[in-house]
Amino acid sequence: MSKLSHSQTLKPSNVPTSQPFHSINCNGRLVDLSVPKIMGILNLTPDSFSDGGKFNNEKSALQHTEKMLKDGAEIIDLGPQSTRPKAEFLESSEEIRRIGNIISLMKKEFPEALISLDTFYSETVEFGFNEGIDIINDISGGHYDDKMFDTVAATKLPYVLMHVNPSYETMHDKIKFADITLSENQYFSEKTMELLEKGVNDIILDPGFGFGKTVEDQMKMIDEVKYLDFGKFPLLIGISRKSFIYKPLGKSSLDINEETQKLHLKVLQQGAKILRVHDVVEAKKTVDAFLNK
Repeated sequence: MSKLSHSQTLKPSNVPTSQPFHSINCNGRLVDLSVPKIMGILNLTPDSFSDGGKFNNEKSALQHTEKMLKDGAEIIDLGPQSTRPKAEFLESSEEIRRIGNIISLMKKEFPEALISLDTFYSETVEFGFNEGIDIINDISGGHYDDKMFDTVAATKLPYVLMHVNPSYETMHDKIKFADITLSENQYFSEKTMELLEKGVNDIILDPGFGFGKTVEDQMKMIDEVKYLDFGKFPLLIGISRKSFIYKPLGKSSLDINEETQKLHLKVLQQGAKILRVHDVVEAKKTVDAFLNK
């Protein structure tokens, strides 16, 4: 990683004992999460479940980034590979090809924006780091690439740790957990310990809505999300356009805004710090309503 010698990017995160859990160190920029942040989704894919092919070129990606930032997003989550059920599996080289110059263009056009890279490949993380990303968003919890945690530690970037089944092939296999909250806490306890031992201090927890869980367990997760942060790790919630909301209602992924915002408000009331969303305008209204309660 050629940028690892750069003093600014190597500015270390504060140790967990002295850093409030509601802030993260992004490339030397301390980001306060006491006010919840909106992470806007930017899929560079032709096959994502609700917006595939809409933003997979430089012009449309930059236009959508600009719109999401104006609408209230502060983080843009860049996704070069779809992880919906039955999506095409891509190697890291294809992810990197799809990203191309988009990260560097985004950093130039929107220097105030925080850029998150959604990948489970350490090689893609290295590429993104050298292009200027601020956050690593790994849906695999380090399961799918045994170099991921070491690579994250070398970058000193915040890392989104998601709860997921242990292999790519089984990520969407439905499991009925005896106690989903207990299972998630056991998983997060083990994984955060491993990350902290490697020197990754800025960890964000993602319960993994939409990945291998029953509708009943996901609704239980909504009700019990307040028990998942251990009091020191911020929570990211990604329920936007997820099937556990729309399928039981007999609706489409694009027709559940009201229901989604009610659930967003519920998790915000329990301490969620980041909402990962497609519909930034509506999420911003929900955050504003929460702050002005």
